[in-house]
Amino acid sequence: MQRAGERWRAPYACNPWESRGRLHREPASPTRSEFQRDRDRVVHSSAFRRLKHKTQVFVFHEGDHYRTRLTHSIEVSQIARALARSLGLDEDLAEALALSHDLGHTPFGHTGEDALADCMAPFGGFDHNAQALRLVTRLERRYAAFDGLNLTWETLEGLVKHNGPLLRADGGPAPRYAGTGVPLAILDYAAQQDLELSTFAGGEAQAAALSDDIAYNAHDIDDGLRAGLFAIDDLAEIPFLRDLLAEIDRRYPGLEPSRRIHELVRRVITRFVEDAVRESERLIAELAPDSAAAIRLAGRPAVAFSGAIAAADRAIKAFLHPRMYRHPRVVRVREQADVILRDLFRRFTADPAAMPQEWRAGLEGAGEARVARRVADYIAGMTDNYAVDEHRRLFPTTPELR
Repeated sequence: MQRAGERWRAPYACNPWESRGRLHREPASPTRSEFQRDRDRVVHSSAFRRLKHKTQVFVFHEGDHYRTRLTHSIEVSQIARALARSLGLDEDLAEALALSHDLGHTPFGHTGEDALADCMAPFGGFDHNAQALRLVTRLERRYAAFDGLNLTWETLEGLVKHNGPLLRADGGPAPRYAGTGVPLAILDYAAQQDLELSTFAGGEAQAAALSDDIAYNAHDIDDGLRAGLFAIDDLAEIPFLRDLLAEIDRRYPGLEPSRRIHELVRRVITRFVEDAVRESERLIAELAPDSAAAIRLAGRPAVAFSGAIAAADRAIKAFLHPRMYRHPRVVRVREQADVILRDLFRRFTADPAAMPQEWRAGLEGAGEARVARRVADYIAGMTDNYAVDEHRRLFPTTPELR
């Protein structure tokens, strides 16, 4: 009899039947694999639902057709499943990681993270990956037997390490944390349940990270064009996109603009995914891994783009940075959002009683660092709309975010 959720997977895939388990032991499900349960717990979490009203690039007043953190996460999960299926990895684990990778993001996109990181600099800092870990291990309070979602070791490991190791082999911080150090929330949790921070994550997490890049490139091109921040023909300065546009124009001369945009976006996704599959198959063949542990210990990624597509990825990001993320329209709103979040942080740290009862409970006589962390947890969980509403409740004037 086939076990619930059982399907073919490569020897180097993470196997839910051989999971390292959960911090709090639970009986197995008769109908779902361990990674399917993780995915379902993420989908049913409060933090996941809040992503619907959290900014990706454009805030809520811009319109209903732009991506939010929720729609971005869904698009990442679709791509991650496709990569995992092609490479013989566990699709459910890849999907769980894709759906959970942005849970720790603040309102107002990267503006919110930058503001909270600055406010929290004296108190251990703020990092959205560390915040996602806090959410799934502590802050979600839905289950009777434990705080958090009690996810498997493999999901927690992938959530923390999907962008690569956090520590060097000698225990020092990896290059990306050289200036700030590894976030304390991650180090504290790893002291309780070792996530092997000096190794790479499993292949499923690597696939989810690559899928994040693919989705970002595709939907930011789409949203930027629809918002009028740049014109489709401006993209021709990127050779990769110029070739795709020429291909579309040869096949569909005179195509209406909206369809031309969509044809470009779908080709970007397809070419990036097909390249990632080919290059990852080559890398995996070189490694010849016989287990998920061999992927983790390889010392380099096993799921990656080729050099040519990695260059195209960099070129797209270099194009989008000044024309979209630093466009005057976007910057103006980001500056206003920054004011809102910094005002809220100052108000709540000075007067925790201004927060709802469940957030201020237990802070009587607490030290400054503990109060600041509680305030950061509260603000990070807000949606864009709720942050604006809280500011209007507490301050005489609130930026219009326009």
